[in-house]
Amino acid sequence: MTIIGVPRETKPEEGRVSMTPSVVKQLVELGHQVRIECSAGESAGFSDQDYSASGADLVKDEKAWNSDLVVKVKEPISREYPYLRGQMLFTFLHLSGVDRLLTERLISSRTTALGYETLEDGEGRLPILAPMSAIAGNVAVQAGAHFLAKPHGGRGTQLGEVLGIPHGKVVIIGDGVVAQHAASSALGLGAKVVLLGLDEAKVSSLLSRYGDRICFLRAPEVQLADLLPGTDLLIGAVLRKGSRADSIVKRDHIRLLPKGSVVVDVSIDQGGCIETSRPTSHGSPVFEVDGVIHYAVTNMPGAYPRTATMALSNAVEPYVLKLAQCGLDALSADSGFARSLQTLYGKIRLESVAKDLDMIDLYAPNPYLAG
Repeated sequence: MTIIGVPRETKPEEGRVSMTPSVVKQLVELGHQVRIECSAGESAGFSDQDYSASGADLVKDEKAWNSDLVVKVKEPISREYPYLRGQMLFTFLHLSGVDRLLTERLISSRTTALGYETLEDGEGRLPILAPMSAIAGNVAVQAGAHFLAKPHGGRGTQLGEVLGIPHGKVVIIGDGVVAQHAASSALGLGAKVVLLGLDEAKVSSLLSRYGDRICFLRAPEVQLADLLPGTDLLIGAVLRKGSRADSIVKRDHIRLLPKGSVVVDVSIDQGGCIETSRPTSHGSPVFEVDGVIHYAVTNMPGAYPRTATMALSNAVEPYVLKLAQCGLDALSADSGFARSLQTLYGKIRLESVAKDLDMIDLYAPNPYLAG
């Protein structure tokens, strides 16, 4: 039997929960004990009674952390560091993009930390990150459209079609899941979209569907400065697996944008791909640099906790079941799953994190990827 803990998320304005009652029920039926912190699912629309009916034990305070396996949504924040006591922790970590203090605490507590954002499937895709990236891509356009309104400080451009005429220019840096969903949302509103990416094949369906309303440009062959004048919404959607995002948009680029335009940096969890961005929250989501509104909320999907929880729980479910049934032996049988391992036995097991945080002396190879 494995004891599995699900704490209530403590990151400000984070309403997601890592598992729905239906997943909890499966674990209990397999003979495992699940501890749910009281009110953990409340913001996502799942009551304590729902979890209790699924067989979970409702606990208070930090008791959910006193488990063999702790399953969360976001990385632990400072007040949770004392609860790290060598257990398995399965959550979004984004260690390269957060304060190195968390990594130091994971190491000193000898916590076995597994990050959703580096877990791969058999084709090298990121099955747990993908649904959250999709939601974040949608949020990027929704937030951009909101703050473009004049009463919210924007330049007054509506992203949309008016009597058959498209209004609003959206430039998206990236061609992955975030970029594709952002493009689809912007095109659905009626805006014109420019995608700056590396692989046109990834967005072929969008190109064929929307015709001349979307343009794909290969990143190495285009000067970003040529695209920015006249842009209403700039979305940064750059991803480097397990590594800090490259700072592609410099301050000189920001100065080329019209006053009152909006920048959304979806890469902010991994340090951001826009030089002028810094982490913000849902309660205080924007700031201004050189007359340009910046939106850089580090948990964008948290704004829609019910949708995000159901999508996340579905993605996490098979891996939680494997960890509960097999422990770390589950990593031996699945190299993609093994890539989620980030700290083990007091060492960093993801070289990119060790390099980004200047902690290479604490790096050791991932034993489940040896050979």
